[in-house]
Amino acid sequence: MEVRSEEAIRQLQALMDHVEERLMCTFQNVHQGYLAETLERFLKARDWNVSKAYNMLLDCLNWRVDNEIDMMLTKPIIPVDVYRAVRDSQLIGLSGYSREGLPVFAIGVGLSTFDKASVNYYVQSHIQINEYRDRVILPSASKKYGRPITTCVKLLTIISTIDDLNYPEKTNTYFIVNAPYIFSSCWKVVKPLLQERTRKKIQVLSGSGRDELLKIMDYSSLPHFCKREGSGSSRHSSDGDENCYSLDHPFHQQLYNYIKQQAVQESSRPIKQGSVHVSLPEPPADGAEIVKTIELELHK
Repeated sequence: MEVRSEEAIRQLQALMDHVEERLMCTFQNVHQGYLAETLERFLKARDWNVSKAYNMLLDCLNWRVDNEIDMMLTKPIIPVDVYRAVRDSQLIGLSGYSREGLPVFAIGVGLSTFDKASVNYYVQSHIQINEYRDRVILPSASKKYGRPITTCVKLLTIISTIDDLNYPEKTNTYFIVNAPYIFSSCWKVVKPLLQERTRKKIQVLSGSGRDELLKIMDYSSLPHFCKREGSGSSRHSSDGDENCYSLDHPFHQQLYNYIKQQAVQESSRPIKQGSVHVSLPEPPADGAEIVKTIELELHK
């Protein structure tokens, strides 16, 4: 790490040493013992501007406190039929790990319909997956590989406002696979609008990208839609525990059981039905500009 980077981390840490206690408690859930790596993520997200990174981190911590994010893993979506409906229409799953130990998350952007439950359920589920990744998956991978693992690999994904502002720089690389023809024209227009740091992370692969992905992960870690030649990522291309989107997949079974266990430990009262309401942060101006550009290209 460059001396300049190390100095920026020290400056940000010095500022964080004086934040109020209620923010420090949730900050511990954010950094999970990897303080320098966490501060570096926020600094990268703000181009190493210490003041901007500090404000971003404070906004993140206040958002976590105001919305009780630390308790999100104690609030299961019940009954299970509702959660299954969410999983069937919000396609995301952990398919395995890269050879470097980074978790590989697959997200079916084009096939996610978000039409089986209220928006609050989808937001709740999304945050729960993020929190489970940060508090369980990444610490476990770090312990297994004997080094800090604080980021993941994503396939076929988009960046949400929640992740941009409150879980910055958690993704090492974005691999876009099975992209439709129209994506090429949109990508040519949108790519120059992205920050150079983000552009370097995105790799658009041909078809299912299987051959390229096998260079960084074993076959068993490929998402189900990348295990065959050609393109196409049908949500029903694989059933049961082979389909990383499915509630029957081991990852989602472990996640759901973990949340239910945490709920029982937190309170002896019966688990309440109903979604959790989380306030959504305003998207940054540059993000809104990108959305407008994509819409314009689609109209063309």
